[in-house]
Amino acid sequence: MFGAFRPSHVNLVGLLWKVPWKLSPTRKANARARLKKVDAVIEAVRASGVQCGALERALELPKEHEMPARDKYTIFSPNARGYRKGIHKVPKWTRRTLRTNPKGF
Repeated sequence: MFGAFRPSHVNLVGLLWKVPWKLSPTRKANARARLKKVDAVIEAVRASGVQCGALERALELPKEHEMPARDKYTIFSPNARGYRKGIHKVPKWTRRTLRTNPKGF
C-alpha cells in the first residue's frame, strides 16, 4: 500500500466536506438573523421613498416573524422525500431569497 495509490481520507471515505443532515441551532440563529437584516434593509429602502419593481416584489415577501419555522429552515423540492429539503442543501442558500414555497407544501 505504498506508492502513488496509497489510501488517504478521500480515497477511503469519499468527499471530506460533508453537509450535515440538519441545521445546528447556531446556524438556525444565523439564518434568522440574516432574514431580519434583509427585512431591515427592505424597510429602509421603502422609507427612503425609492420606487422600483424589485422593491415592490420584496415588499410582497413575508417578513421573518411572519414565516413559520418550516419555511425558514426548509425549501420545497420536487425530488426530495416529503417534498422538502433542508435550506442549507441549496447552493448559495445564504445569498438567495427562499421565502416562498408552492401552496400546500
